[in-house]
Amino acid sequence: MRKSIKTTEAIFPMPVLMIATYNSDGTINVMNAAWGMMLERDHVVLNLSEYHKTVENIKRNKAFTVSIADSKHTMQADYFGVVSGNDTPDKFSRSGLTATKSSLVNAPIIDEFPICMECEFVEFQGDQYGCGVVGKVINVTADQKVLNGDKVDIAKLDAIAFDPYTHGYYKIGERVGNAFSDGLKLKK
Repeated sequence: MRKSIKTTEAIFPMPVLMIATYNSDGTINVMNAAWGMMLERDHVVLNLSEYHKTVENIKRNKAFTVSIADSKHTMQADYFGVVSGNDTPDKFSRSGLTATKSSLVNAPIIDEFPICMECEFVEFQGDQYGCGVVGKVINVTADQKVLNGDKVDIAKLDAIAFDPYTHGYYKIGERVGNAFSDGLKLKK
């Protein structure tokens, strides 16, 4: 038997993405964004409204980075989601994390997060059903600790996902199947 529940944010898992930009004074701003995904192979889309400091920074700098949060830094990732850069301009320095300037786009790479996509700003879609920020992925870097050869090992990545049902974070890592293969067993 099925029962109606109160949430409409019913997709799980939701990513825990760290969006990093430079403020107008050159300091670093980072926000936690669960509503983001790949739009196509080399473009990301972030469902962000214009009131975010991050969106203001992206429009001005024409660049941003997207990092995947890991379980070792859950506290900092959550902090970046509960504190606004509009109210706390030094929130990155309070996190205790470090960053390196990207050599390809005008945005910081957060050193502690294991994967980072360096993105050029493409457009902001702000109508009622617009996606928000669209960016072209220029480069992806990964900490060598999460690689097997030149491929990311999800178990080593130790990524976290957001649970919209209970507002929890969960570790991702156990492989349960093979995409584009397992389903072929049912093909006749």
